[in-house]
Amino acid sequence: MSNLVSKTFEPEVLTEVLQSIPADKVGILGGTFNPPHIGHLIIAEHVRDQLGLGKIKFMPSYTPPHKKEKKTIDSKHRLAMLDKTVSHNAHFEIDLSEIERKGKSYTYDTIKQLKEENPETEYYFIIGADMVEDLPNWHKIDELVTLVQFVAVNRPGYLTSTPYPVIMVDVPDIDISSSIIRQKVNDGCSIKYLVTSDTEKYIESEGLYKNEEK
Repeated sequence: MSNLVSKTFEPEVLTEVLQSIPADKVGILGGTFNPPHIGHLIIAEHVRDQLGLGKIKFMPSYTPPHKKEKKTIDSKHRLAMLDKTVSHNAHFEIDLSEIERKGKSYTYDTIKQLKEENPETEYYFIIGADMVEDLPNWHKIDELVTLVQFVAVNRPGYLTSTPYPVIMVDVPDIDISSSIIRQKVNDGCSIKYLVTSDTEKYIESEGLYKNEEK
């Protein structure tokens, strides 16, 4: 005889039960990742740990709307490097929403799409402190803040006052940027420990970032 017991809930009770189930909490770290580096990993892991997020989605942009026109290598290289960078952490994954949609990667469009696909998920969008004061200029920002929780990580020399709800998270101050890495490669300098070893090998084997205009 089976020991399984079937339990039937009244509609009101079922609603309370469903509301008591914790929502998935997912962080999003966007960028061109040209190339991805250990700074990205440190930010993602500290935010995930401090806010108790289930996972972090690394979301490469197709065309970033918040930066002036600049040359970015083919997305296939950025995706390959990103895969090599995040593959060793079970809490990290890559989201191709913006790459597949193409065009300018407005955060509002991305979050709206994600919420439609996963209405029960709570999304936390990670930005640098340098971007906080620019939030009023973001596309549909007043609607965006109703869909997602912004999370800002500290960055020396930047103010974090804003009329919008932003959670501040302290992370180690590591002065690494993709542009610095590209410059080092172009100058023939070592990038060891600035990127993962697999990413370093990929950059070398594909001859990326060499002979770039300064």
